[in-house]
Amino acid sequence: MDAAEQLLTASAGARLALIAGSFARLTGRPLLGGTPASAHALWTAPMVILAHGTEPDPIFFYGDRQALELFELTAEQLLRTPSRLSAEAPERAERARLFGEVSRHGFIDNYAGVRISASGRRFRIEQACVWNLLDEAGEIHGQAAAFDHWVRLD
Repeated sequence: MDAAEQLLTASAGARLALIAGSFARLTGRPLLGGTPASAHALWTAPMVILAHGTEPDPIFFYGDRQALELFELTAEQLLRTPSRLSAEAPERAERARLFGEVSRHGFIDNYAGVRISASGRRFRIEQACVWNLLDEAGEIHGQAAAFDHWVRLD
């Protein structure tokens, strides 16, 4: 386990299990296909996986290695980044609408939108699933997103 994986796994703590568990409960399918959702399996998943908490301006608490690469962030930077900054200012209203819909319905599938990396590179994510991180009692601990399709715009 490398240092970034250790830091992000520790940051997620008990919420790490909610990423895959909530996805399965809400969508009826496993996040990682037939692979058990261990911390290492999430880290090395063949997709981008991101999660943020429930703060008034939600901060990322988890991103897998593909998320760090695509968004051009270190693990330390990701853990200080409000998730709204993953979208350019003109895209933030649409992003806020999206998360409102997820809050009401539990998840949305097939989301698409433009995002921006730390260096300013723009890319369009496609076929993304965004879902609430719900514990067994139904309490929301944040929201997560997963996608494996994106197109660079710059």
